[in-house]
Amino acid sequence: MQLDPRQAQALLAVIDTGSFEQAAAALHLTASAVSQRIRALETVLGTPLVVRTRPCRATPAGQRLLQYLRRVKSLEDDLHADLASGPDSLVVSIAVNADTLASWLLPALAGFIIEERILLDLTVDDQQHTYALLEAGLALGCVSAEARPMRGCQARPLGSMRYRCMAAPAFRDRWFARGMTRAAVQQAPVVEFNRKDKLQADFLQRHYGLMPGGYRNHFVPASDAFMRAIELGLGWGMLPEVQMAALQEQGRLVDVAPHRPTDVHLFWHTWKVQSPRMERLSAALLQAAREVLR
Repeated sequence: MQLDPRQAQALLAVIDTGSFEQAAAALHLTASAVSQRIRALETVLGTPLVVRTRPCRATPAGQRLLQYLRRVKSLEDDLHADLASGPDSLVVSIAVNADTLASWLLPALAGFIIEERILLDLTVDDQQHTYALLEAGLALGCVSAEARPMRGCQARPLGSMRYRCMAAPAFRDRWFARGMTRAAVQQAPVVEFNRKDKLQADFLQRHYGLMPGGYRNHFVPASDAFMRAIELGLGWGMLPEVQMAALQEQGRLVDVAPHRPTDVHLFWHTWKVQSPRMERLSAALLQAAREVLR
């Protein structure tokens, strides 16, 4: 069975933009024409591919097809570039956790990305959830805490990102003058990234038996602002060593639980069959991680 490239293009556009109307604008078609192409593709394959919600999302069958289409497009773009018969840039969609993006990923890969003419399409999510974006066909690779590779993929260890419980000195003196006790952490505000972020919640449950709702918290869903909130004394929170080392050396942040670090093991997930430049990107990322992570 051979897929109609216009129908496949319509499916990618609908999922990438989230609606038939925006996909139509991107493809210079009417929304009706896009809908007809999707329905024709669904008829050929004998299964629904798109859940027509706002935003639109792929069905399980649609996710499998998206995985295939993105891999084919990556291979075709790389081939065109090598033959000098098409665009010389390769678009690589990667799902990555916020702390990795805010700390070591871009500085480590910047030179390689420029030299290899790669265009990044980054999606940021919690390290426990980036795997789902690869599974849904929305990324060609992901940095994840999940060790198990998906069918057709490989998972290679990047190393461990060590987190420490940090606070401003004035915050420590006010709330943890007698140490980080159970009574103290019930009252002292904690800064959490968002409701997917389980680092602080797991730490408080493991060491103090506290469940969510048993302590006070802020939600600050941006890495730089998250660290800034802790530096300003809004609360304590868990920061990666690679991100906050300078502030700790300057005395602007202090470790309030020095004997209780938390290591998060990270893995790089990609398809087993990759384009040549994607393979080189994977090798560069693995090498960079070995130099930065534990």
